[in-house]
Amino acid sequence: METIGRDLKEMQRIPLAPGHVAALRAAGVDRRYKAGDWLAEVGAPADRFVYVEAGEVEVVNPFTGDRLVPSTLGPTQFMGEVSLLSGGNWSMPMRAVSETQVIEVPRDRMLHLMSAIPEMSDIVITVLAARRRRQLESSDAMLVLVGEEDDRAVRQVAEFAARNRIPYRSHPVRSVEAAAVATSCGTPADAPVVVFGRDLVVTDPTPEKVARLLGLDQDLPDDAAFDVLIVGAGPAGVAAGVYAGAEGLRALVVDETAIGGQAGTSSRIENYMGFPTGISGGDLVWRGEIQAMKFGTRFVMPRRVASLETLEAGGFCATFANGQRVRATTVVVATGVQYRRLPIDRLAALEGSGIYYAATESEARFCRDGEVVVIGGGNSAGQAAMYLSRVARRVRLLVRGSTLATSMSHYLSSRLAADPAITIDYGAQVTAVHGDATLEAVTIRNHEGERTIPSCAMFVMVGAAPNTSWLADLVALDDKGFILTGTAVGADSPYATSCPGIFAVGDVRAGSTKRVASSVGEGSVVISKVWDAVRR
Repeated sequence: METIGRDLKEMQRIPLAPGHVAALRAAGVDRRYKAGDWLAEVGAPADRFVYVEAGEVEVVNPFTGDRLVPSTLGPTQFMGEVSLLSGGNWSMPMRAVSETQVIEVPRDRMLHLMSAIPEMSDIVITVLAARRRRQLESSDAMLVLVGEEDDRAVRQVAEFAARNRIPYRSHPVRSVEAAAVATSCGTPADAPVVVFGRDLVVTDPTPEKVARLLGLDQDLPDDAAFDVLIVGAGPAGVAAGVYAGAEGLRALVVDETAIGGQAGTSSRIENYMGFPTGISGGDLVWRGEIQAMKFGTRFVMPRRVASLETLEAGGFCATFANGQRVRATTVVVATGVQYRRLPIDRLAALEGSGIYYAATESEARFCRDGEVVVIGGGNSAGQAAMYLSRVARRVRLLVRGSTLATSMSHYLSSRLAADPAITIDYGAQVTAVHGDATLEAVTIRNHEGERTIPSCAMFVMVGAAPNTSWLADLVALDDKGFILTGTAVGADSPYATSCPGIFAVGDVRAGSTKRVASSVGEGSVVISKVWDAVRR
């Protein structure tokens, strides 16, 4: 299955061409570092690209002060992380091993060079993606979580990190690794904790606090102006961000949770063109995010738009939940849908502690060798069941209807039927959940009556409620809350809403095809109409 980037061993010795180095020299400055000097520190802004001409640079373990990985950076190689593209912060501390000479190019100039020299951009971005892949696959991450299994706040941080492809390490409370963290950072040895680097202990951890440390939740000037505000970072929103940036529009993409939207919770998508071996929804959209950032599109998250209003002079003002405001000439609504909460007592109390709305590696770790229930008859539910069957002893798929033929792709339903670890119950629904701190059992009702079965996890993937409440009365909605567009509101574009300047794409749009490929197509095509509106 495809992942977020190439293997780093394959990429680390591919040098930039002499012409690329000459361009770096013209745009940057020469600097020398003595042995022991820091070139990057955890949490500091990733505000420059560093090309090594002479000397040696190592990645440092902040907890011990020793070299973290065997390999180092030498002449013809360069420092950089994905955060260089987003304007985020360094996540790996780096130090000169010996006297080192480098060329440093400020971030804004580097982004300009990358847009002007695509051959250089290809090498740099491929290496940055390969480095992120290595961090995700290794245990070298600087974000350290202790007590994910016991503490809901730490678990929420883990979910946010996993869905945004942020490398992190997780240790159980009272483990040897947790004790080492406590000794190094001066934290309690038997309590949950979130640490970034060594010196940044996050008190009362939340995804927002961690995002700020990483530079994901950046401060924007109040009333900052953009050509287009894209609300929602699923396939449709990220595709709109790619094309908006490519067309030179000042674009801002915001999402209250993570890159990927509902598609980001899909562990394996096999029917998206160009990925014959499949790719996870999160990895697919993450690639799009990198592509959009290359063109200058900005991403901020977690950031929820609380309200949207029109301005007398034209355009719109969006107010975020934290009170901050931004202005935009146009708005693309790509907020998608969310799975419905079932009307079951104590469901909310167990959410995140056995009841989930996504089936990724983060949730699968709590299902090993257990009994798992998946509710839903669509592709997302089927993909979740297939993914979880690799780790769970048994997966029970509950389908309210009598068949999967009308709601699930044939290739997927055939695999479910052939998997001995998966049982499909038709005409079934959950009526009760049981457990104190975590889920322990569920009660299922079908035509034969009710029965209670043990279960360590239940995945709810049923229904589709559109995220449109923040739009108030600005645009026309159908009776289910989906946004009406095109001929339904007398507009000349299939993505234009009843309010000029506001467009809707993807699953949130009434009548849309609920597929990743169609969402990507809508997000890319809509930018031509956005461009027309901006010019007017």
